[in-house]
Amino acid sequence: MDQKQFSFVAGAIFALVALVHLWRIFAGWPVVIDGWTVPMWLSWFGIIVGVGLSFSGLRLATRK
Repeated sequence: MDQKQFSFVAGAIFALVALVHLWRIFAGWPVVIDGWTVPMWLSWFGIIVGVGLSFSGLRLATRK
């Protein structure tokens, strides 16, 4: 796997993670980790980070 393929796969995975966070917010899914309920605002942060990393990975994959 070369660098362009890796960047594309990483960008696609981060885009999927951002979409799952968005889906969690709209579906109202509760997430509980060892008795701690993860707040919804943390998913907004996850969307921002996921979109940023996805954009960076996909941009690197399309460079010449």
